[in-house]
Amino acid sequence: MADDVDLAQPVAPEGLSALDRMPMRNDDGDIRPEFVEAISHAVQVADTAFLKEIVGELHEADLGDLIEALDADERISLIELTGADFDFSALNEVDDTVREELLEDLPPETVAEGVRELDSDDAVELLQGVDEEVQDEILEKLPLSERVALERSLTYPENSAGRRMQTEFIAMPPDWNVGQAIDYMRETPDLPDRFYEIYSVDADQRWQGAVSLDALLRARRPVPLADLIDEDRRRVSVLDDQEEVARMFGKYNLVAAPVVDTDDRLVGVITIDDVVDVIEEEADEDLKALGGVTSDEELSDNFWTIAKGRFTWLLINLATAFIASSVLGLFEDQLQQMVALAVLAPIVASQGGNAATQTMTVAVRALATRQLNPNNAMRIVIREGLVGLINGLAFALITGIAAFAWFKTPGLGIVIGLAMICNLIAGALGGILIPMVLERVRADPAVASGTFVTTVTDVVGFFAFLGIATLWFGLK
Repeated sequence: MADDVDLAQPVAPEGLSALDRMPMRNDDGDIRPEFVEAISHAVQVADTAFLKEIVGELHEADLGDLIEALDADERISLIELTGADFDFSALNEVDDTVREELLEDLPPETVAEGVRELDSDDAVELLQGVDEEVQDEILEKLPLSERVALERSLTYPENSAGRRMQTEFIAMPPDWNVGQAIDYMRETPDLPDRFYEIYSVDADQRWQGAVSLDALLRARRPVPLADLIDEDRRRVSVLDDQEEVARMFGKYNLVAAPVVDTDDRLVGVITIDDVVDVIEEEADEDLKALGGVTSDEELSDNFWTIAKGRFTWLLINLATAFIASSVLGLFEDQLQQMVALAVLAPIVASQGGNAATQTMTVAVRALATRQLNPNNAMRIVIREGLVGLINGLAFALITGIAAFAWFKTPGLGIVIGLAMICNLIAGALGGILIPMVLERVRADPAVASGTFVTTVTDVVGFFAFLGIATLWFGLK
């Protein structure tokens, strides 16, 4: 650790902020090590004034990056030293593991005070990942009305619109006019920080429609809200899956959508910032699943947690590898008679596996976005089969020539060429059919497709190559 003189804040003209005196990021957008070191030193010497100044200027996303850059004990100290100046929404910007550790180590009273300053959707996101016991301790420290609202949101299914929605919104009766609506918004202190439209509800809070802000501001004060209401405004149910909600936002270019319960009562609103988070999370899960990694694995996890999470799929892959190797065992005598077969067989299997992975990646993504559906499935399957055939013919020629040049056996080039055609077609069809079958049986194609597709191409590749070779060369 550098001494106090090295870490002292530089003298700067009056009026410059802390971040002007000591920028957080370099020109590439990375956190400067000197910045982290200065914050770490300030935490150790309890320089509360400097830390509050820094925390007050940082955006929540930048504050989250800073928290992850600090040591575990310094994270707790930073939050405690800055007190009410610390923005707890920053904890939604850090890895799940880091967030859970912080919420479990911080006093429930501290977390509760931070949660009270958050929008309801951010508060739910913060609390939903912690242990139920810790969650209960935090909720008990909240005022009754706030606790009931959060508990209700937390009872909705995970990954549902009810978990994602913000319960702060603006609702008015349809018999108000524009002037009353504008006066209400001017005079009401507890409006949402950001909103894009207002909603109309009846006396029982049942949905009547929406009024966009631009329509409201263009209308004269005496105009009734009923004349501006869009009764066909797209809305979502609290039970809708968050991925379906995100898809609706993208399809209809929405920036906000009202959320209703099963009785059509307005209970919340989902905004575009929440949808962006959903899109990132779903893409992250799919990417990890394609690699056989659990969706909850984070960079901050320790080596033991990561090893346990990856073990299951590695074990399944090992089992399928034995299945593929058993095909080689069927042709043990032929491999002993012609060593070139053992050298070339992995090439056929590998090329088929690569082709299958390309098709599978496109298919899994198309299924997730609903672009691949029963209406176009047959056309896409035929197309992928033709792609496999064309690439199979091309690589049959390439590998056939290479095999002949290598082993000086003309028949070997023909054998590997025929096997290459068979396996690339099998890989293309397996890459699309297997995800479709898994989707049909309610399994996640992103999670399970890779192992099955690789097994198919290995088995078909080995069997096609060695089987054709046995017939062509008359091996026994």
